[in-house]
Amino acid sequence: MSEAVNVLDLNKTTSIITIPEGKICDYIDGKFRKDTPEEYVRQNIEKRLVSELKYSKERIKVEYTLKLGSKKPRADIVIFPDGCENFSQENVNLIIECKKETVEPTNKKDGVEQLKSYISVCPNCKWGMWTNGKYKEVIRKTINEQGQIEFIDYNDIPSADGSVEDIDKPKRSSLRNAVEDNLLFVFKTCHNHIYANDGMQKQPAFFELLKVIFCKIEDERNIPDPLEFYVTSSERSNPDGQLTVKKRISKIFERVKRRHNKIFEINDEIKLSPRSLAYIVSGLQSYSLLNTHIDIKGKAYEELVGANLRGDRGEFFTPRNIMHMTVEMLAPMSCEKVLDPACGTGGFLVIAMNKVIKELEEQMESIFGKPRIEWSHDKDRIFQDKISEIASSNFFGFDINPDLAKATKMNMVMNNDGSGNIFRINSLLPPHEWSSDIKEKLSEILGISRSAIRNSKSIS
Repeated sequence: MSEAVNVLDLNKTTSIITIPEGKICDYIDGKFRKDTPEEYVRQNIEKRLVSELKYSKERIKVEYTLKLGSKKPRADIVIFPDGCENFSQENVNLIIECKKETVEPTNKKDGVEQLKSYISVCPNCKWGMWTNGKYKEVIRKTINEQGQIEFIDYNDIPSADGSVEDIDKPKRSSLRNAVEDNLLFVFKTCHNHIYANDGMQKQPAFFELLKVIFCKIEDERNIPDPLEFYVTSSERSNPDGQLTVKKRISKIFERVKRRHNKIFEINDEIKLSPRSLAYIVSGLQSYSLLNTHIDIKGKAYEELVGANLRGDRGEFFTPRNIMHMTVEMLAPMSCEKVLDPACGTGGFLVIAMNKVIKELEEQMESIFGKPRIEWSHDKDRIFQDKISEIASSNFFGFDINPDLAKATKMNMVMNNDGSGNIFRINSLLPPHEWSSDIKEKLSEILGISRSAIRNSKSIS
């Protein structure tokens, strides 16, 4: 049984609710519902509607009963117009159906066709979204010249202000920070699309997705130029438009290769089909990967890495709360060197680097006399250059798995614009047994002779 207890704290009253085992408390209406895979998807969507898309909870109804002929099905989520007082079927604006991962979009009973039937019986409903956490379909209802209903595929549902233009070509000011597991959903959806449609194995599909993610980050950093990482709904739906998108994104990737020549070869290219590339861009374009909280990005990235690059050597990725605790205990400073001798996906290094970045940001805010949000582009570039300098001189990661070493470099760049010094090394071997190439690079970075790389004391 659940129980509610009022706790008095001076002039404040806090209500503590005990949630029964096997239940969750719904984010919108506070009701207890069964903790199922389908409910997990719905709760993440509800949080995205409020936190990312800025819909008020008052506009959202959960498990709303519709009248469909003689049937009365319940739609998972419906949204009404702003200021609506009559929550009748005629006033529904948007319908969302959430399914568990095993339900396919083509399923006759619970797939996209079910969503279309719900939209069709709501005369003022223009938008619908179907998702199972792995796949997402967004449709917009239109009426043709013959008075018949038609459905058009769209990249995403509109935000609360109803701006359709930002769906197709977002502006910097309209980019959103991801919340909860929604970025993980997007990463999984994109990866699964590549795996299913481009004939790639999981590992190559993962690295192709990372190329596109790097293009997204590069485009966000390319201030003050307008965003180029986008695909319109019409481009996504026809072959010529898909080719246009591939050409646009390939130009961004050329800049990526020049900036990150330690990660990408000069002859690297995006190997995805134009259709898949357009699909992935549509899923990523509305988010700000630079400004989304590090833990949300880290969880999404590291879960994806774990699913695709973890080998069979008993590799184990440390939980993020333990990483945070360890870094807080160590309290690294910008003048100190940090090494993770078994870096895996780079979680420890990213969190340590971000602690140092926070310290640097506070120092520069004091010097400039302004909070970072008010800095000019030139001041922000000085800050970013300093981050890259610290990463290249003070942060080190070793891993025996070459794919994880590469993934760590990417994680460092994705989260703080500094790839650091990440090497494929068996750190259980004594330093004098490391390859001459590795010792040469380390001696240059550390400013010591190669002969000094014998043990931990001689290196430090």
